[in-house]
Amino acid sequence: MVDATLAAIAQPAQTDADAAHRARRQPLALRRYALEIRQHMAWRRQALILAAALLLGLAISAAILVAAGVPADELANEFVMQTFFDGQNFRAVLFQAAPMILVGLAGSLAFRARFWNLGLEGQMIWGAIGATAISMWQIGPEPLRLPLMFAAAIGCGLLWVLGPAWLKIRLGVNEIISTLMLNYMAANFLLHLVYGSWKDPKDNFPYSPQFRAFERLPELGAGVSSAILLAAVVALLAWWLVGVSRAGLYLRFVDANPRVAHANGVPVRRTIYGAVLLSGAMAGLAGFAVASGQEGRLTQAFYQGYGFSGILIAFLARNNPLAATVVALLVAALFVTGRSLQVFYQVPFSMVQLIQAIIVVSVASSDFFIRHRLRRIGTDIAEAAR
Repeated sequence: MVDATLAAIAQPAQTDADAAHRARRQPLALRRYALEIRQHMAWRRQALILAAALLLGLAISAAILVAAGVPADELANEFVMQTFFDGQNFRAVLFQAAPMILVGLAGSLAFRARFWNLGLEGQMIWGAIGATAISMWQIGPEPLRLPLMFAAAIGCGLLWVLGPAWLKIRLGVNEIISTLMLNYMAANFLLHLVYGSWKDPKDNFPYSPQFRAFERLPELGAGVSSAILLAAVVALLAWWLVGVSRAGLYLRFVDANPRVAHANGVPVRRTIYGAVLLSGAMAGLAGFAVASGQEGRLTQAFYQGYGFSGILIAFLARNNPLAATVVALLVAALFVTGRSLQVFYQVPFSMVQLIQAIIVVSVASSDFFIRHRLRRIGTDIAEAAR
């Protein structure tokens, strides 16, 4: 009697084991899978998947560069040794990284509020215009001129994004279209200024008169501009805002689900307004960093490429301020290395942009594996055969 009972209990387990064994031996053509949304994945596994995707993108990029004529044994030397361990090149990376950090932070903050701010370049333009206006009209005493230019850049960038934010929140206008179209308006107004009343009368070239010494961002020493220090301070403030403050908690609620956040008493509109306006202010500050820290004047094309780079940085950093700072340094290193490849190996700059696009696609693809999984559906092999 006992043996019969034990056999009856063991029979279902044996049946399940047989079914699992048959499923494992099932031909590939007959196997069935279900695509499921992951509820949660540990951050270590997410980091591993992102790293694998990034390495894949770099491997594809390396293969393209080798096919373009760059020796394979020189790639590591060009991308690592010459970029980060050569003093002059590393200063160039920091020089290039300062505005990229600011536009990356601007994109990250807006994207956290589910506001797709593609008008970073337009906000940069107006930030630089505001700073240049203080210099052109000599507003304020000399010791306060640079702080006034700083404030004007923040204010102009903030005001330029206020319209799309209002249209989005009050009227439901798509912010992708409105911010993108405002880029063209800002760019054409910039051309109107530098080819018109703000053209330098000395050289008669399409840029503004050169800033005075007290209107330039000072150097920290060894040829390093204080713009990188400014960017680092803004990054720390953004990290505090997102990770520590109450506003950052509200942003996480809004990012997860705005309707649920509103139902739980979160001030959704004010949170979105605050994040978007700060995003425009940071982009305007990036324009100030380029005009006062790099160019020393307002030029007609200083902003080109920064908008795409800001979106790229925010996306790769997954809207994390500290990660955006690191990614911006790496993107700046890619630009500096790209110029070196242009000079020594005649690699076109479009190929550097192609590498950026490959990395973006690779990282975007990794998001699928982070958010989804394939689950094997065990079916009876006889039923599958029918």
